[in-house]
Amino acid sequence: MKVEELDFELPQELIAQMPAENRSESRLLVLNRKTGDISDRRFSGIAEYLFPGDCLVLNDTKVLPARFFARRTTGASLEGLYLDMSGGGLWHVMLKNSRKLKEGEVFDLLSSHGSVFCKILAERRLDDGTWHIRPQSDLPAEKLLEHIGYAPLPPYIKRSRGGEKPDYDRQRYQTVYARQSGAVAAPTAGLHFTDELLNRLDEKGISRAHVTLHVGAGTFKPVTADNLEDHEIHSERFEIDAQNADIINRTHQAGGRIVAVGTTSVRTLETVAQSGGIHAASGDTRLFIMPGFEYRAVDAMITNFHLPKSTLLALVGAFAGMDNIKNAYTHAVKERYHFFSYGDAMLIY
Repeated sequence: MKVEELDFELPQELIAQMPAENRSESRLLVLNRKTGDISDRRFSGIAEYLFPGDCLVLNDTKVLPARFFARRTTGASLEGLYLDMSGGGLWHVMLKNSRKLKEGEVFDLLSSHGSVFCKILAERRLDDGTWHIRPQSDLPAEKLLEHIGYAPLPPYIKRSRGGEKPDYDRQRYQTVYARQSGAVAAPTAGLHFTDELLNRLDEKGISRAHVTLHVGAGTFKPVTADNLEDHEIHSERFEIDAQNADIINRTHQAGGRIVAVGTTSVRTLETVAQSGGIHAASGDTRLFIMPGFEYRAVDAMITNFHLPKSTLLALVGAFAGMDNIKNAYTHAVKERYHFFSYGDAMLIY
C-alpha cells in the first residue's frame, strides 16, 4: 500500500491544543462501516450505540510524567523523555538539544520548580540517538519522575517548558481508569470517559474488560517509507490476564460485541487472537495492522482522529475500509472536529 493513500489535508487550527472542558462533552463521529453512514453526536451519548451484553475493552495503562528538563554546566538547557529502564539503574531516554553532550558528562536534573533536584550522568549515546543516563538518586524511576516530570504531551501540542498548568495536563492526559504505570503516551480514546459515564454504561448492562498496553514514543514515529509494508512498526508491551480474557470470551459466546476503546486495545486483542482465541498472555507486540488484515476479535472500536500517513490511520482503515475512513475524515474536517490526542472521537461499528 502506498503511504500517500493515507494522506489528507488538515488545517493546523483543528489540531486540539486543549481537551474539552468536560471529558465526555467532546464530539463523537459515528461511522457505520457496512453502510458508510455518518452521524454527528456528543461522546456523552455513546450509550445510544452500545447494547446490553456488549463489552468495552479498556487499556488501563497509566501515563508516567515522563517529560523532564535538565541543565548542563555550560547553562545550556536539555529536554528529555523517559522511555524505560535499561537495567543497572540506567534510564533509557530521548534528549533534545543533546548534540554537544558528551558521554561521561554530569549535568543537573531539574525539579518541577526549576531548582536542581539531583545530578545525572550521561553514560552512553546509542546508535539511534537516544541515551542511557544514570540519575544520582536512590529513588526509583517512577518516584523520581513524580518530583521532576511533566505530562509527555506529543509534539503537536505546544507547551513551553511544561506549560502554565502542568498539573492540569498531568490529570487530563490520563484516563480515569488508569492503574498500571508504564506508558509514555496516553491511550487517548479513553480520555473521553468519566466515572459517571462508565457507571451509566454499567447500569445498562454493558460489561468491561481491561487489558494493558504500555504506549511508547514509537506510536508517533512517522512513516517515511513510500510503501507502508516497508515501515518498521514499533514494539509495545502488553498483558491480558485470565479473568479479563474470560469476560471477553463470555461476551462473544453470548452474542455480544467486543468494543475496543482505542487502537492500543485493538492491537492487544488482535495480537492475542493471532494464536487462536482470547486467552491470558503477555509480551511485546509488533503487530502491524493495515488494509487486508483480517480482524478476529474486535467488533467495534472507539478511537480518536489520527495523523496523516500514520500506522494508526492504516489500522482504522483496515477495520472500516479506506474509502469509509477517507469520507469520514473529509466530513470531520468540514464539520471542524478537533484532531489527535486532545481531540474528538469516532465510533466505528
